[in-house]
Amino acid sequence: MSWIRERELSFLERLTANILKAGPMPKHVAFIMDGNRRFAQKAHVQRQEGHSQGFEKLAETLRWCLNLGIHEVTVYAFSIENFKRSKEEVDGLMELARQKFSRLLTEQENLEKHGVCIRVLGDLTLLPADLQQLIAKSVVATKAHNKCFLNVCFAYTSRYEIASAVKEMAWGVEQGLIKSSDVSEVLLSECLYSSNSPNPDLLIRTSGEVRLSDFLLWQTSYSCLVFQSVLWPEYSFWNLCEAVLQYQLSYQSLQKARDLHREGQALQQMEEDRSCVAELLQHRGNGKLVDSQSRQKELLNYIASREERVRCFLNALQHKRDTFFSDLSTSRQGNF
Repeated sequence: MSWIRERELSFLERLTANILKAGPMPKHVAFIMDGNRRFAQKAHVQRQEGHSQGFEKLAETLRWCLNLGIHEVTVYAFSIENFKRSKEEVDGLMELARQKFSRLLTEQENLEKHGVCIRVLGDLTLLPADLQQLIAKSVVATKAHNKCFLNVCFAYTSRYEIASAVKEMAWGVEQGLIKSSDVSEVLLSECLYSSNSPNPDLLIRTSGEVRLSDFLLWQTSYSCLVFQSVLWPEYSFWNLCEAVLQYQLSYQSLQKARDLHREGQALQQMEEDRSCVAELLQHRGNGKLVDSQSRQKELLNYIASREERVRCFLNALQHKRDTFFSDLSTSRQGNF
């Protein structure tokens, strides 16, 4: 089964898509693809078949998203918590992942035609060595594509991601790339696995469960959350349209909340910068008063130096991550 199903919309589907696209559309949609096991039980098939059907539905849903002008999708494929399932089921999911990423490497022409960039977010070191290499090869092979983006969260939880981001900032301080005073909410966001993507506009969870299950907790603070009762393998174009409509109905309030949050972040950063400058001036001037013009000049210099430090740190972090994938994709399995 291809990663993107080649199928045109029916006349009614095209009409509906055009009507929806007249309103505000989400640019980035995240899916918690829940219900594969219940679907297997309902259809009287093996669990592994339920997961296979779930992947086929993903391929179909990616096509619908492209038809709707949604060019970034993030999916919760495998949680770190899933390692607690039976060995048989975990081994089956690892084998399914091997098959699908191997298939992806044979579909380069189709992925290039659509400009699909595949990113995998999570701790790959928790996975079998051969699967790590397949994933790394897939990421490296599609890295230059930029028309649409599929982020696959694999061996992932949000709390693990946030903890990893904190460790990356600590590494930056230890390396002398940034100062402890540079650490902020904005910088933490830039250190997440998802730092190359905008936050999701819309998050959809299927199967009737009304919880996030440790998925994108940081990134979805100002996203529209839609919970649908349909099992993931039974998901339809019309279910997706319903979710998009709910997003459109919530758009104004969501946008206002995001704008207020951004303003709050900017004000907080300015206050922190002023506090750092005041401390520097006090230390440098032995308590002498500094005129407002000199203080403003010092503030602008401090902001410029902080932004340069952060820029260099983020470049170093991106290089470290790129090198990890590059080295992994070319390593011999015996070297793991």
